[in-house]
This record gives sequence, C-alpha cells and structure tokens, in this order.
Amino acid sequence: MLLLGDIVPNLDLNTTEGKFKFHDWIGNSWAILFSHPADYTPVCTTELARVAQLMPKFETRGVKLIGLSCDSVESHMGWIKDIQCFGKLSGDFPFPLIDDHKREIAIKLGMLDPEEKDSSGHALTCRAVFIIGPDKKLKLSILYPATTGRNFDEILRVIDSLQLTSRAKVSTPVDWKPGTECMVLPNISTQDADKIFTKGYETVELPSKKHYMRFTPAP
Repeated sequence: MLLLGDIVPNLDLNTTEGKFKFHDWIGNSWAILFSHPADYTPVCTTELARVAQLMPKFETRGVKLIGLSCDSVESHMGWIKDIQCFGKLSGDFPFPLIDDHKREIAIKLGMLDPEEKDSSGHALTCRAVFIIGPDKKLKLSILYPATTGRNFDEILRVIDSLQLTSRAKVSTPVDWKPGTECMVLPNISTQDADKIFTKGYETVELPSKKHYMRFTPAP
C-alpha cells in the first residue's frame, strides 16, 4: 500500500505502447496512474473517453497519464476502439493502458475493491488515482469504488494546486480554483510572511485571537 511521500515502485510495465520501466516513462514529468475495474465496462469507458478529450489540458500542465486494468494488452486494444467511438475520438489513442491480467500490480499498490467481484469471484480493481511528482514520489491518492465514476475536472484542479504549492509557500483553501486567493502556510512567521508575500496578505480576526487565517493573492 502506497502512502503519501513514498517513492512509487519502478514497475516493469507491459502496455498498449510497449514495454518499459515506470520511472523511465515518467521522466521529469508529473504523472497520473489511474486504474479501472475491467475492460469493456460502461463507467470505465466514459472515464477513458473523457481523459482522452482532456489530454491537451493535462499536457499543458506537463502531466503524463497511464491507465491500468486487469486485462491483457490484446483486450485493451480492442476496447480502445469502443472508447474512441463513444468519445468521438480520432487518431492514435493519447495514453497507454497497462496489462495487469494477473492483478500483480493492483495487489502491490493496494488497488483492489473487496466489495466488487468479477464473474469468477475475484475482487475488481477499484478506481484509484495516484498523482506522482517528477521525484517519483506519491503526491496524492484517491480511491473510488468500482461503482462511482471519477470527476477529472476535479483532478485537473488538484494538479493545479499540487504544482502551485510545490513551488510557493502557500496552501489552497476549500473549493480553490486557479487564480483565486491562497493561504499563507501556518508555519511561516509574521516577519517572514511580510518579506515573502510582496502582494500582501489579509489576516482574518477570530475569537481565538490566533492569526492563522491569512489569505494572499495567488502567486
């Protein structure tokens, strides 16, 4: 089971775009590994079509995507045709799908959904989202059950937050969107905040008299 801050294993992957080591494929990019219960399933088909449609937005953020399903490369290749048809997509499919028909990767990374089984009684892969930084460390994980499709607009928002907070001394508040106010990290003193945040910041007065709610324009 991966924890935040862990280095993601340098897996040997067999995919629809050939065989490679996971870290080699990531390179110096951000990456998203997202898993699916099975090929030729309805919710997964909607998700993969949506991600393919959103690829230009991920690419502008320097993010690579790779999917995983507990089926073979041959099965993936046939399924991709259905995904492209459903999503009205043309040309080459824009990201690889990993062959995990033995469930070895899903088990190693803790991706199985014990509540959902296939026709053989095996646990299905849940809808995991692992966001990985250029340092190959896990930055965020979300586990959805097999029955609930993901919101990839939210995942784009999360990427924006992760990339911003990796380079600036801020955090992002509830429902934050790019361009809106951020928050000064609570471990930054008032003296340091005055130096760091040249655009200024606003401190919210609270009954506790503690000055931890500090809002600043987006860097």
